Amino acid sequence: MFAVPRISEMKPMVLEHRERPLLLVVQDVEETALLMERILSRSGYCVALARHEQDAIDRARLESPDLVLISLGIEGDQLAATANRIREQSSISEDIAIVVVANAGIPEGAEIMLGNNIYFIRPDDFNQLRALLHRLAWSGPKR
Repeated sequence: MFAVPRISEMKPMVLEHRERPLLLVVQDVEETALLMERILSRSGYCVALARHEQDAIDRARLESPDLVLISLGIEGDQLAATANRIREQSSISEDIAIVVVANAGIPEGAEIMLGNNIYFIRPDDFNQLRALLHRLAWSGPKR
């Protein structure tokens, strides 16, 4: 298990966040989470990591992210339910997009918008995912 700080140890990323969109990445595999953090930070995001649903809820309450990316090793129906619970239990505005990476259930390369500003994507490559995140982060509501 990787070292995501306890909520009591976390401090909001307010200063850094003013210049760059804050992206909350929910990923349960340490190596993947760290790789995503590195790539997305280089792409202009301030990145906060959470390793599972409850971490994401707690971190979203603390940080108020501009965008949420969920990439967990669970099935599509469970991913949609997880996205909705994270939004509801952390009080993330419906203006904030939640992007869910699906490993199955939709064709490769597909992007599907569900209700409640939730997007399912099964990217061909990381550039497709990065393009969707960019479109949502820089065209979404400004704080």
